[in-house]
Amino acid sequence: MHNFQQLGLSDEVLKALADLGFSRPTEIQEQTIPTLLFENSDFIGLANTGTGKTAAFGIPLLEQIDGNESFTQALVLAPTRELGQQIAEQLNLFAKYLGKINILPVYGGAAIFNQIKALRQPQQIIIATPGRLIDLIERKAVHLDKLRFLVLDEADEMLNMGFKEDIDKILSFTPSEKQTWLFSATMPHEIRKIVNKYMTNPVEVKADDDANPVNVNIEHQYVVVKQSDKPEALTRFLDFHQDMRGLIFCRTRRDTQNLSDVLQRKNYKVDALHGDLSQAQRDRVMKRFKTHDLQILIATDVAARGIDVDDLTHVFHYTLPDDAAYYTHRSGRTARAGKTGISVAFVHTREKAKIEKLQKKLNITFKKVKIPDSGQIADIRLENWCRQISDRKIAKALPSGVQSKAEQIFENLTKEELIAKLLSHELDKLQLDNSGDLNRASAKKEKRKESRGEKRKFENRKAGTKKSRSGSEETTQNKNGEWHPRFFINLGTRDRMNKHDLMDFICLHAKVKPSDIGHVDLQGSYSFFEVDARVSRKISSNFKNIVLKGGRELRVNRDN
Repeated sequence: MHNFQQLGLSDEVLKALADLGFSRPTEIQEQTIPTLLFENSDFIGLANTGTGKTAAFGIPLLEQIDGNESFTQALVLAPTRELGQQIAEQLNLFAKYLGKINILPVYGGAAIFNQIKALRQPQQIIIATPGRLIDLIERKAVHLDKLRFLVLDEADEMLNMGFKEDIDKILSFTPSEKQTWLFSATMPHEIRKIVNKYMTNPVEVKADDDANPVNVNIEHQYVVVKQSDKPEALTRFLDFHQDMRGLIFCRTRRDTQNLSDVLQRKNYKVDALHGDLSQAQRDRVMKRFKTHDLQILIATDVAARGIDVDDLTHVFHYTLPDDAAYYTHRSGRTARAGKTGISVAFVHTREKAKIEKLQKKLNITFKKVKIPDSGQIADIRLENWCRQISDRKIAKALPSGVQSKAEQIFENLTKEELIAKLLSHELDKLQLDNSGDLNRASAKKEKRKESRGEKRKFENRKAGTKKSRSGSEETTQNKNGEWHPRFFINLGTRDRMNKHDLMDFICLHAKVKPSDIGHVDLQGSYSFFEVDARVSRKISSNFKNIVLKGGRELRVNRDN
């Protein structure tokens, strides 16, 4: 492996890299940087998240920007505002000694007029999310007619989020003679179509995942726990590892906020990050986390993109992701900068097979661990309570007569008796849900399921037929083994919709909140979406007699 000095970089960039403690390039950086520096060609870089893609394209990009020219020379498209912010921060660090190169991130969720004002100044590099960039182009605040470099970062994620038509529109405003660099973890058919349409004989580089394992120094653990016991199990881990600092991943925005509310009511220093937050709210949460005012962040996968914190000790998968790449991305948030970390997956009995698949696909080993028992947690919580009482400062005088009344009531008790009564009272308030050993509870549930399953198989064999579902409502099971109603809708990307547009459409007509909507599977002429079971009747009843443009009738029905 080369070092950065052997890749042909300028002294200014090498000095910035030394300041950051970068000594040797990752594989994708070693293969990419010389190519982008010295070959005037389009480029495809295939590498997983966490392998150093931003430096791979950012460093050679900065080396070729002319700070004396005032027009926009480079555009980086990113799927989320969080990733856009992270790219801008890293590029500014790499450009520390390069003189005047202006780098501006623009994204939705922030005041557009502030961005327009910033764009009146020369901006050599713009990092943008597709939707906000189109808005700025249409307002004539951004001009791309002299663009020299276009970077599509996490291209597969942009397509998953429904940005294909936005990308087509943006590219129509750029000159044909520019260089296009595309970076992606995977190469699905839709990305190949972009390559064939917009790129000319691109050089293609693929990083060997095995050469750069992203899970080094991480201990992978899992616990088997009933769905209803997950909140209590999580609090026990938080209490047991009081010095931890970490991330908890949930599947939906609603789950993220609900879990945050539960933990906040129990006085844990946590907060949520999800798509329903404004940029100002998100910035406040991140500031509290970076200043250690918060111990834990609870986030969805999309909202967590762009979080750049090096001292995380734990990552909790409150719900396992559907994709192994997301597990890698999540767990890779810990054990950075040579440190160790722990990744804990909460699974129910139906998900044991997913653990086995992750082990095989990612070449990692999961260790089954137990949830701390109620006796251990009671001791810890009582000790914390005693320390809080001991350390408490009396900020103001007590109401007149209160202390003398208390002394009179307690005068016949010894010190030991009073402490015992106070501890007994606090122990009753700890609310361990009378759950005792959660590990035993999940094991019992598993045995009951196996028993019921065997009974059903026997009854089906006896009847000579397979058991079929019945009832007024059909419910679909998602890949995580959880039950959510799933609906079909005859709208998709051909209707110029991305996932956000479709969610807005559903919320408007069904009168539900964005947090009520779960996974959205966007297709060409149709889509599927999951909703919270509590609002499924609204979906069924509110999409009636709606006619789309061109006279097409809107169809929304349960996916059976």
